[in-house]
Amino acid sequence: MAEAQRSKGDSMMKTAIVVFDIDGVIRDVGGSYRRAIADTVEHFTGGASRPTLTDIDYLKSEGIWNNDWEASQELVYRYFEAQGQARTGISLNYQHLIDFFQSRYRGPDPEQWTGYIGSEPLLCTPNYFKNLTENQMLWGFFSGAMRDEALYVLQGKLNLGIPVLRAMEDVPGKPDPTGLFEVIAELETEENQQTPVLYVGDTVADLYTVTKAKQQQPERFWIGVGVLPPHIQQADLERRQTYQQNLEKAGATIVLNQLEELTPAKIKDLIS
Repeated sequence: MAEAQRSKGDSMMKTAIVVFDIDGVIRDVGGSYRRAIADTVEHFTGGASRPTLTDIDYLKSEGIWNNDWEASQELVYRYFEAQGQARTGISLNYQHLIDFFQSRYRGPDPEQWTGYIGSEPLLCTPNYFKNLTENQMLWGFFSGAMRDEALYVLQGKLNLGIPVLRAMEDVPGKPDPTGLFEVIAELETEENQQTPVLYVGDTVADLYTVTKAKQQQPERFWIGVGVLPPHIQQADLERRQTYQQNLEKAGATIVLNQLEELTPAKIKDLIS
């Protein structure tokens, strides 16, 4: 489908380019990535600390912990620092931490993905992207997930063909906007240069990415779209409001409850 959207529209002016984060936007990772973070922190603190979803949200609200391996490591360090230990004296093998995290997220056998990844609910349907294409909108993905884990949902569950994607292995992590720029460059044609761009994400790092993109390419029209992840939608009003305010402070023009509220009509309103 991604190849089709490019070949069909190469000589036709598009109304917008929409780039999506994946985790918390396309799929619900509250019971997978975030559960794996909690398991990892618990394991490497000897069972002394298991962060809640609120704890993880608080860390990610700092805007620099988009990588979940690094977030897990940071939470381990902060636990031991709170016990009076200096960070430099904490023995923590980062590769061992990654291996443990992956054994929970993918499963103990890297060839048989039996871990938490298999139970991630989808937050949109293939028709959502078909509708964007039919309304002369280009789309792609910029995610902090590993490429094969991103394709697991984009190809394996949503059947999106060969989507335009930048993942963990491809570019620096968010909030560095390099991946966003590369997705746009791959989608863009001569007729569609300077087309308005929307970046859709659920974390502060995602919205900081848009802010940095605006700073580096001020000649383009940028819109940051925040989406409340499922575990926040289920939280109390005060927590939902705080989460939304954090996204807005980071650069969100609008914050939605779910991705499919970002209809072609809504996109046209935002760029008009």
